[in-house]
Amino acid sequence: MKKVLLLLAEGFEEVEALTTVDYLRRMDIIVDTCSINGERRVTGAHRITVESDKDLSKVDRIKNYDALVIPGGLPGATNLRDNDRVIELVQEFNQEEKLIAAICAGPIVLQRAGIITGKKVTSYPGFDNDLKESQYKDDLVVQDGNIITARGPAVAVYFALKLVENLVGEDKREELAKDILLDMVERNI
Repeated sequence: MKKVLLLLAEGFEEVEALTTVDYLRRMDIIVDTCSINGERRVTGAHRITVESDKDLSKVDRIKNYDALVIPGGLPGATNLRDNDRVIELVQEFNQEEKLIAAICAGPIVLQRAGIITGKKVTSYPGFDNDLKESQYKDDLVVQDGNIITARGPAVAVYFALKLVENLVGEDKREELAKDILLDMVERNI
């Protein structure tokens, strides 16, 4: 069974984090939400407080995980970027060529970790200035090797679908899209 570590910092974007957790769990992917603030309770950018599954101090080995997810939101993304242990984790996941996914402002964490130089990436509009060493794209979701990036809250569904595709396959991605009625929405837009 696939397992994902999703990092939460004060000021995280709730839609991006919780949509991803929900959709991955629907596909029987284990997701550990992980607070970086020393407490299990974390408040998002829009004052929604959640209780994480674990605290960063309890994550000592990445071998148990197949992917790392970094939601955006402010100041959530900057709190993640400025945490040295988070940067070490990102670098460890990358060295092991494990999947790393960041959405919205989240790619600034990847930039600080030094893992997206020359890579195709995207982010929330305006953060492209922070990602100058990358090949910036205006696409909704961009994958370059083991790195997935996405634009922002409205794209959270597609971000989660890309993770599902990478972790458990195209068939499961299609199953999820059908189950959440995405095909119906896309036909009617």
